[in-house]
Amino acid sequence: MKLNIVPARTGWLWVKLGIRTFARQPLAMSGLFLLFMGLVSLLSVIPVLGSVVSLALLPAATLGLMAAARMASDGTFPMPTVLATAFSAGKERRVAMLKLGVFYAVGFLGVIAATALMDGGSFAEVYLNGKPLTEELTQDDGFRNAMWVGMALYLPLAMAFWHAPALVHWHGVEPGKSLFFSLMACWRNKAALLVFGLCWLGVFMVGGLVISVLAGLTGGQAFANALVLPAVMVMASMFFTSVYFTFRDSFTDDSPQHRELAQGGHP
Repeated sequence: MKLNIVPARTGWLWVKLGIRTFARQPLAMSGLFLLFMGLVSLLSVIPVLGSVVSLALLPAATLGLMAAARMASDGTFPMPTVLATAFSAGKERRVAMLKLGVFYAVGFLGVIAATALMDGGSFAEVYLNGKPLTEELTQDDGFRNAMWVGMALYLPLAMAFWHAPALVHWHGVEPGKSLFFSLMACWRNKAALLVFGLCWLGVFMVGGLVISVLAGLTGGQAFANALVLPAVMVMASMFFTSVYFTFRDSFTDDSPQHRELAQGGHP
C-alpha cells in the first residue's frame, strides 16, 4: 500500500465523481443513506446506550456506503446488504472493524466530554440527547466556546477515521495503524480535501438557493419546507458517495498480488 499525493484540483474531481456516480444509481444510493439514517434514528431512541452503539457502528456504516459507491461506479446496483460489508469479510476483519468502532466512540465521547468543561454539558445535551437549540443558548458564551472547542478537537478525529474503515477492510491494515495512515493521508492531501469540502459547501448553498427561488416563484413556504428534507438527503447521499473516491485516489495497492492482477495475471 502506497500513499498518493494528489493536487488540490483533485478535490473538485472527487465531488464530480460523487455526483456522477450517484446519478447512475440514485435510488440505490439515496435508499442506502436513508436506511443508514433510519438505523441511527432507531438506535437514538435508546437513551445513552443507543448513542454509544450508533457511534461505534459509524465506521462500519461508512464503509458500507463506500462499498456501495464502489459498486455503483462499476455499474452494479448495490443491494441493502452492502451496508453490512464490514461484517461479511471474515472474523479477523470483523473484529478489527469493531475495534475501530470502539476507538471512534471513545474518541468522540472524549471530544464531547471536553466541551462539557466549557459550558457544563449544554452542548453535549443538544448533540447527544436532542435538547432544543434555543436562541438564548446560542448566545451563551460558554456554549459558543464549547462548540468551537468541539470542532477543533473533532477535526483530527475525523481525519484519523476518514480512510481508516477502508484501510482495515480492503487492505487488511490493523486498526491502530489505519488511524495513523488515514491521518497522514489527510494531512498530505489537505489541499485537495479543503477544495473537496469547500466545493460541497458550495453545492449545499446552491441547493438552498434553488429551494428559496422555487419558494418565491410558488409563493408558498409550505412548498419550500416540503423540498428541504428530500433535497438535503439527496445532497448528503451524493456527499457520502464521493467519499469513496477520496480513498481510492489517496492509496495504491502495491502488493505483488495486485501488481500481477493489474498485468493480467492470476493470484
